[in-house]
Amino acid sequence: MSRVGRKPIPIPKGVEITTNGQSVAVKGPLGRLEWSLVPGISVSVADGHVQVNRAAEDPKVKALHGLTRAEIQNMVIGVTKGYEKSLEITGVGYKAQLQGKSLSLNVGYTHPVVYDLPAGVEAKVDKQTLIVVKGMDKRKVGQTAADLRAIKPPDVYKQKGIRYAGEPLRKKEGKTGK
Repeated sequence: MSRVGRKPIPIPKGVEITTNGQSVAVKGPLGRLEWSLVPGISVSVADGHVQVNRAAEDPKVKALHGLTRAEIQNMVIGVTKGYEKSLEITGVGYKAQLQGKSLSLNVGYTHPVVYDLPAGVEAKVDKQTLIVVKGMDKRKVGQTAADLRAIKPPDVYKQKGIRYAGEPLRKKEGKTGK
């Protein structure tokens, strides 16, 4: 049996978990999230804990057992605390500006790159070089941060670009001339 899948998930105060058929809904102070269950996986809510069970020993169902438990755990954390990722912009003249629900990034291209934030994800810009992406859905927050980083990935030679806060970069040496 999956070690991750068999651990019960504690339900904090202020969080409601409802199951109907093949979906699980988690409602909390920050909002509501929903997850569809695959056939062979069931969820039971009892005395302040959520237990994820599987019906068969099929390898596919076994693989999805731990995933389902982790997703429900992420939803519980998301509706109570939320998730956030920080990005740093490094480079002369590189900066970010928040314009409504979109980010305008000046990162060395001839024109500013405008990135529209998806629904349920918020961004905050500090000192024009630090972007904080927040939301209650862990997948959306991570994907938004990855999309922003992909606009101008960090250069290994000049150390310029958009990187995660605290991301270590190994600086490469350039050509050695005579």
